Amino acid sequence: MNKLAEMVQAQLLAAIDNDDLVLPTLPEVALSIREAAEDSEISVAALSKVIGRDAALSARLIKVVNSPLLRAAVEVTDLHTAITRLGINYSCNLAIGLVIEQIFHARSSAVEQKLRDIWSNSLEVAGISYELCRRYTPQLKPDQATLGGLVNQIGALPVLIYAEEHNELLSDPVCLHYVIEQIQPVLGDKILSSWEFPEQLVNLPSQVQDLDRSTDKVDYIDVVQIAKCLSLRGRSRPLAALPAYRHLGLPFGTELEMGELLEARSMLR
Repeated sequence: MNKLAEMVQAQLLAAIDNDDLVLPTLPEVALSIREAAEDSEISVAALSKVIGRDAALSARLIKVVNSPLLRAAVEVTDLHTAITRLGINYSCNLAIGLVIEQIFHARSSAVEQKLRDIWSNSLEVAGISYELCRRYTPQLKPDQATLGGLVNQIGALPVLIYAEEHNELLSDPVCLHYVIEQIQPVLGDKILSSWEFPEQLVNLPSQVQDLDRSTDKVDYIDVVQIAKCLSLRGRSRPLAALPAYRHLGLPFGTELEMGELLEARSMLR
């Protein structure tokens, strides 16, 4: 690690410890959706009204319903039908994830590109997480797995915001990448905690990094971890060697056939 990376990492960790680092806040529409989701009796019509306040979000949800992975015989053109097709829980979690995308914006073109790359990968991980969960973990909810995939790198946001104010970091892409890799897991946990995310997801950004992690029963971190590994073209370890792979009950002894799962990458685009 070079001196610049060491200095930046020390500054960011000190700022985290002193609560001096400004964490992104969850947009108002996401809070409204989450509040609606907590009502177990909420109707499709009522949820449509909440989500419908954001025209861009409504359009994205409809687009997801019409994606290759979920497409039915008849194209969906309205929000009410889209929510009916997806279900209340999945619509809520997916909508919250899509709202979070709106935070991924920057002033400088270099940071904007890095944010786009991170978000693109998060979409890919979310799509694969959904399909893995749907096929192999009936005890878990695919909508929660999708949300976990979408926020698995949320901790990179404050680092990139910091980089916009410090040109020396921005001008050294290798150093920036290193600092993001080192800092984003702990920041991700802090952000999800401040957003009052579900307990099963709140420590996902840090724990998903631990490929040797082993637990008593399968969880969303296992699912997102395998999805992340699948999204990486150059894997350093065989999938079947990971505890999470065995935990999901995936076919053992040979690499899982991933053609269809990798098609899931486009689900949210």
